[in-house]
Parts: sequence; C-alpha cells; structure tokens
Amino acid sequence: MPIDFHDETNKQTYATRNADESWISLIKDTVDVSNKRIADIGCGGGIYTKALIKMGASHVVGVDFSDEMLKGAANNCKNIQNVTFLKGDAYQSNLPANKIDIVLERALIHHLSDLHACFKEAFRILKDGGMLIVQDRTPADCLLPGDESHIRGYFFEKFPQLMDKEISRRYASGQVQQALESNGLRLAKTVSHWETRRVYNDFQELNKDLLLRTGRSILHDLTDEELRDLISFIEGKLNGSQPPIIEKDSWTVWFAIKEQPLVLNVSEPSA
Repeated sequence: MPIDFHDETNKQTYATRNADESWISLIKDTVDVSNKRIADIGCGGGIYTKALIKMGASHVVGVDFSDEMLKGAANNCKNIQNVTFLKGDAYQSNLPANKIDIVLERALIHHLSDLHACFKEAFRILKDGGMLIVQDRTPADCLLPGDESHIRGYFFEKFPQLMDKEISRRYASGQVQQALESNGLRLAKTVSHWETRRVYNDFQELNKDLLLRTGRSILHDLTDEELRDLISFIEGKLNGSQPPIIEKDSWTVWFAIKEQPLVLNVSEPSA
C-alpha cells in the first residue's frame, strides 16, 4: 500500500528532520541561493523550504498537492519569515511565469508519470538564466549493494522481487537529461551524492523505523511477516557493526539552466 500523502496522520512524516549538512554544502558549492526567489515543488513537510531560507534565499514558496502536507510544512516553518505555501503540483504549480530564480524538485520525479510536463512547467516559471535542481534516485542508485550505511541495498538482497517495483518507478539519468533538454533546459552538471538519511543510536531504533515503514514506500509491498524477516536479515548483516548506525542514500542531482533566448541583431539592408 503506497503512502497516502492526503492522510492527516502522515502530515508530519516529512516535517520532522533537518536537511543534511552534506546537501547544504552541495547546493552552496554549485549555485548561489543568496537573495534568490525559490520554488520548492513537492515541498512535503517543508524541510528544504526551511533550509533554503536559512541558506540566504530572499523568499521560498513551497508547492504541494496535499493539504495535509502543506499543513505540516506551515507548522514546520511557522517561525520563519519569507516563506509561503501554495497548493499545486509539478504539472500546474499555480505560480506566475518567469518569476522564479531557482526551482527545487527533490524526491519528486519518481512519483510522476510525465517528466516532460513537469519540466515544461519548471521552464515556464523560471526566469531566463534560472536554474532547475532535480534530485532523485536512479535505478543504479537504488540497487547498490547493501552495507552498514546503505541499508536500502539489503531490501533487494533479501527480496529480489522488490527490484522490479523499484526500477519501474525510477528514471535513469539519461532519461532525465533527455527530458530536460527537450524542454529548453540545458544540463549544466550531474552529481552523484551520498546523503545521510538518519542516525540510529542502536539497532532497536532502526528496527522501530523499519517496522513503521517510515518514508519507505517500497516496504508496503511486504507483508508484516516478510517485513519482520527482512529486519532479522538486516540485523544479521549488521552484526558486529559498532553503533551508531549512520544510514545513507545514494542520490543523483541534475542542475539545469533555462537558457536566455538568443536575440539576433538584424541590420537593415543598405540602400
């Protein structure tokens, strides 16, 4: 059963942690967000909306299709100035054209069936010269072997049947690049990025998180008994590892620029 983003009980699921320092460093090293107007499309609980303001953005508008996610995001950012939230989606953000300096789409595109419509909308709302930042996991990212940091890899080692489900909802890097360029966005840089998901003081904390399937929609394809088997499998794999358990995920980040239109200087023909 997939996560219901409209369920009131899930509104804090994506609002209870902070952006990883490695993510903040990656963005700062690649693009200057200072005094920029930014749209966080698919903002969820507002984690990155908040981070971008703290990084110096002049204004961030968080856009999400779920009223419950927006409530959680508003609560998460309640003491922060220059943040607004708007109901919309990746295909129709309800933002005006040519007004945004940077668009962030983090952990969004694997929920979408139409990349072209998504990037067309990003192109529409960006200013000329503005940047789109897309962050998601490719099939290659997801299917890396499991180890004491990459817990996700153990899911597929124990239950290989989950691979088809995971691959079916992920876009390969080449697909993303093609869709960006087809919609007027020039790919400037692609980065592979390891980001800390969560730090667990001991295995019991990880056990609890896995049982709740927190932010792990792929685990809803397992029965409760299969999930318990998976947890036992992971415990065996981690046997001997010293706490804390620092779980990381591999991501791919695409930075693309809306090119300024070429203006031709056509002289009048001489007499």
